Amino acid sequence: MNLILLLVLVVAAGAVLSVQAAINGRLGQAVGVLRSSLLTFVVGAISTGLLILFFEPAHAVSLLDVPKWQLTGALFGVVYMMVMVGAVPIVGTAVATVAVIVGQLGMGMLIDNFGWLGNPAIELSGSRIVAMLCLALALVFMYRSNARRAD
Repeated sequence: MNLILLLVLVVAAGAVLSVQAAINGRLGQAVGVLRSSLLTFVVGAISTGLLILFFEPAHAVSLLDVPKWQLTGALFGVVYMMVMVGAVPIVGTAVATVAVIVGQLGMGMLIDNFGWLGNPAIELSGSRIVAMLCLALALVFMYRSNARRAD
């Protein structure tokens, strides 16, 4: 796949996550964080199951054969979903999304730098640190802007 097309798809996926957070935040206010999260995961499981059934090619290894630590990634999605459903109505979609990205970028840079979880090591550079600081500063400005509007 073309690298530029792949990056466009990743940016689009990020945009969809913000839309999902905004919708689920409203739903969570109406029916509760856990019910909103449950709906997301049930619909996601059914949709993914159908995609697997009709489109997924056979693999030599099954979910039962992989190292068990690799299955823990599913739990992190639950934490993300519940935190976002609870946070978005309070801090707003943009602030919650940027806060998530700050966390993702920080952990991503650590994973890259140390080659954790079987990923290739990519050295921490000055430009990566500056990017992290810029994003953290953006979060501060966005949060402060929200706080001023609430006063």
